[in-house]
Amino acid sequence: METLLETLKLERLDDNQFRGGSPSDTATRVYGGQVIAQSLVAAYATISGQVCHSLHCYFLRAGDPKEALLFDVDWVRDSQNFATRRVIARQRDQQILIMAASFTVLERGFEHQTPMPPAPLPETLRDDSEVIAELDPASNLLRQQQRQVFETRSVPPRSPIMSAHKGEPAQKFWIRAREALGADIQIQQATLAYASDLAFLSTTMRPHELTWVTPGLQYASLDHSIWFHRTSDLGLWHLYDMDSPTASGGRGLNRGAFFAADGSLIASVVQESLMRMRSPPSGRRAR
Repeated sequence: METLLETLKLERLDDNQFRGGSPSDTATRVYGGQVIAQSLVAAYATISGQVCHSLHCYFLRAGDPKEALLFDVDWVRDSQNFATRRVIARQRDQQILIMAASFTVLERGFEHQTPMPPAPLPETLRDDSEVIAELDPASNLLRQQQRQVFETRSVPPRSPIMSAHKGEPAQKFWIRAREALGADIQIQQATLAYASDLAFLSTTMRPHELTWVTPGLQYASLDHSIWFHRTSDLGLWHLYDMDSPTASGGRGLNRGAFFAADGSLIASVVQESLMRMRSPPSGRRAR
């Protein structure tokens, strides 16, 4: 399983249960964005004529990429304009994620949005994988599957993710899928959900000079919400703008916004993450 579209294909076991797998890479746990995307695909398999406008997830346990994922869909509500589904993703009879998703009929209405922040055009920037491989070859081994399915170009170019650099709690990058996705709204939204967890938690780490390999650092995504505002093709360039307004009590809050290249706000994302020190590294106080 080496492509995004293959990852999003689920086997239907009965009317309300589906099975999926994980990419064959070196990851030690299932990438959170993958489980969100697959849960959305499972929910969509029980929906007719409506489009997801929001979803809200809780991460309960780390998933094992070597084990199959089962998705159970509960039909919570159906009406003329809205439908609600609850999805439980599990492995070996243990729940790893709970998602509630709401679907609606597309319609016209009042419109306004915040403007897209300024950023250099993606054509003027280098692929993050190339930059990171040159700066820190060891860090290039991380998140192998995400780099295979997405091309990202950071603004400014991303620093080595295994080297600590103090910075503002904000970052942004251009992103697009490396394969053609087609016009199916379900696949487009699942792709955005998959991408929405990329580098999100690291936004909270930046002011504290933390990285994924900081000794003693315990980190995990706790919950994840997405609001889909407009439809778009993630096979084309989108700007993902992220910031972390606060961190306290061992948790950090992350916010993100996906903009199409024409400036349209496509989706908003919010995530709370766990971020705390198990024990202070030698010669340094825990933050």
